[in-house]
Amino acid sequence: MLGAALAVAATGGASAEAPAVEEPATVRVEAAPADAIQDAAAQRVAAMSVREKAASVVMGHLPTTDPAALQAYMAATGIGGFILMGANIPPDEDALRGVTAALTLDAAFPPLLAVDQEGGDVSRLPWDGFASARQLKSEPPAAALSAFAGRAALVQRAGIGVNFGIVADETADPASFIYRRALGTTPASAAERVAAAVEGEGSDALSTLKHFPGHGAAPGDSHQGIPSTPMSKTDWASADGLPFQAGIDAGAPLLMFGHLAYTAVDPAPATLSAEWHRIAREELGFEGVAVTDDLGMLQASGVPAYADTVANAVAALAAGNDMVLAVVFSTADTAPRMVDGIVAAVESGALPAERLEEAAERVAALRLRLAAEGRGLVPCADCAPAE
Repeated sequence: MLGAALAVAATGGASAEAPAVEEPATVRVEAAPADAIQDAAAQRVAAMSVREKAASVVMGHLPTTDPAALQAYMAATGIGGFILMGANIPPDEDALRGVTAALTLDAAFPPLLAVDQEGGDVSRLPWDGFASARQLKSEPPAAALSAFAGRAALVQRAGIGVNFGIVADETADPASFIYRRALGTTPASAAERVAAAVEGEGSDALSTLKHFPGHGAAPGDSHQGIPSTPMSKTDWASADGLPFQAGIDAGAPLLMFGHLAYTAVDPAPATLSAEWHRIAREELGFEGVAVTDDLGMLQASGVPAYADTVANAVAALAAGNDMVLAVVFSTADTAPRMVDGIVAAVESGALPAERLEEAAERVAALRLRLAAEGRGLVPCADCAPAE
């Protein structure tokens, strides 16, 4: 617990004149210093077993809206996160709040509940009427700030803490699969709108930049293969890297690594590239949680080396990711198998225990931040965009 960082008080009680009416608990949130959260995260992780650490860095998925089934899944797996896809979204917000409440077993240490809420083509919440990248790329950055402030409020209102929603890829090619989702058609225009989107989401959702290091220069759809480009790192830094740098500078706490290869930097997909993780940390100054794109996509690429999602998860952690997720080909036992694989890798020495510890601490710190700030702690029925 973070001591004074989070206090929960129950209100209501009996009177001599009327029967007692129990009112809902009131959540009172006070700011917690970053150092206190980091220390608390380190203490939590130090008390975990290897298996608990392994589970804490897995983001799972189960395609159902049944609260009982979802609660049982989280309890049985002990995983640190859950991604909500279309199959998890009921037809109305009240029912969705029931889903996210069921996924949150411990309000003092909530899981990272995430959703792909970009708006437009990729929109899990169908009641999101805010402008999408298709419109925002031709409007001033202030429009992106406003749209993502509204979008983040919808996410928070549903009890979801993390939005995988800010596409920092840039391209001017309408034939590119990412064009309609990208916030800019040039590095500079994308950078301005990405930074604005992060600022807009800041008060209500934990922003995620994707798909690092950028699809714009790498033709092809990573849902169907491993897009690649011969672009040099120098050229990348002055082009596709700019929107990511802008988003990191704006304070985005999560960075999603894409299944794409810049072969002049590393022939491996960025998800599995220690060099790209080094660049993000040491050259761009990213200090948050590195999360994989769906590891099932690597399996779906048809490349024999990536046919095993569990092996991909271990390799992704070894490369520098802090959280691994899988949706495509995922079943109820996928997350437990990933946990087993991570534990086995640590025990065999294939995955350094220190690397798992580092990843678990980063994830734990973000979970404690959610609790301390009240974001994703409980569904917020009254959240609305600022005027």
